[in-house]
Amino acid sequence: MSAEGLYWLVIGVVLAEYAWSTFLTLLNIKASRQPVPALLADLYDEERYRRQQAYAMTNRKFSLLSGAVSTLVTLGIFAFGGFAVFDGSARAVSAAPVVQALVFWGIFYLISWFISLPFDIYRTFVIEQRFGFNRTTPKLFAADAVKSLLTSLVIMGAVLALCAWIYTLTPRWFWLLAWGAVSLFSLFMQYFYSQLIVPLFNKQTPLPEGELRTAIEAFAARVDFRLDNIFVIDSSKRSSKSNAYFTGFGRRKRVVLYDTLMEQLTTEEIVGVLAHEIGHYKHRHILLSLFEGFATNLLMFWLFSLFIGSDALAAAAGCVAASFHVNLAVFSLIYTPVSLVLDIVTNVISRGHERQADAFAAAHGMGPAEASALKKMSAKSLANLTPHPLVVFTEYSHPTLAERVESLTK
Repeated sequence: MSAEGLYWLVIGVVLAEYAWSTFLTLLNIKASRQPVPALLADLYDEERYRRQQAYAMTNRKFSLLSGAVSTLVTLGIFAFGGFAVFDGSARAVSAAPVVQALVFWGIFYLISWFISLPFDIYRTFVIEQRFGFNRTTPKLFAADAVKSLLTSLVIMGAVLALCAWIYTLTPRWFWLLAWGAVSLFSLFMQYFYSQLIVPLFNKQTPLPEGELRTAIEAFAARVDFRLDNIFVIDSSKRSSKSNAYFTGFGRRKRVVLYDTLMEQLTTEEIVGVLAHEIGHYKHRHILLSLFEGFATNLLMFWLFSLFIGSDALAAAAGCVAASFHVNLAVFSLIYTPVSLVLDIVTNVISRGHERQADAFAAAHGMGPAEASALKKMSAKSLANLTPHPLVVFTEYSHPTLAERVESLTK
């Protein structure tokens, strides 16, 4: 394809992505007029349901606005030679391809960060504040923003530099070697995430001895699950929303509870939530998800290898010749439709995993407790009870609340 053809292809893909996102949002707005499923009729009283509807509509309008701005910025940078300007700045700094890649993507990421920052501030201190979720302070928000920026620059910079360096060594086998290196890095992060990243933002403390820990350990023993590490993080300093999750594997696996979860649920309900998480581990969903990620990354790297040396692709962005960093930037825009399809496949698989984990909890007598916990957490977070089926199919990694409650309480 010619440079002009690729130019218009990128423009079309970016516009189509926003049109698709807008279409799904409008479908959800239409679906919000549907009656609440009978199983969830007790979740909201009339006043709180009006509040939920207002919260959902506010977020949808905000999503449309922020998406429009993001799309316009992306189009503006690409269509009016922004990539060429970044490329020129990178080449002025150094002749080394690895350094050029870091400078180019550093500029791009910083611009994206500064554009998204006002939206993050508005979401936190206006929308979340208005509906009673925000607990963070401006000082903590600023500290989180800076730490997130620096952490992202370090991690993404390291991965980018490694991939660019591999390309300089062997362009022919770059896609396979870079995929292997990124896969090993993903395994490392999965294994050490709680020890390296979480402490930058949250304090983790072992769950103290008492009724809750005894109940959790008793259930783990009953299902033959070795559980040594149960931690609580201080999520309440940022939000009133709650969650629990597993992280790591092998000897590094641990259960992490939000302190807000402990405020909102009974002991039995928390055990019900953890029974679901143990179900994931029993069915090896964590490892399966890792392998799914490896497979999709392999496809991405292979496709990128077909474009990485294309002068036409670089010319579409206004650049003189192909380079690792410019071609990666343009390819990332063209790759969007493939990514959307893969996301749908991944979400279908993920919903299957969630059903298996729910079935595990139900099979061990914790179905009603988990269902009660899900209803409480959904009500507390003003969750949408009537998502459009197409939105569920394309974007939801979990079945709808109504489906989960029905299956858990059969």
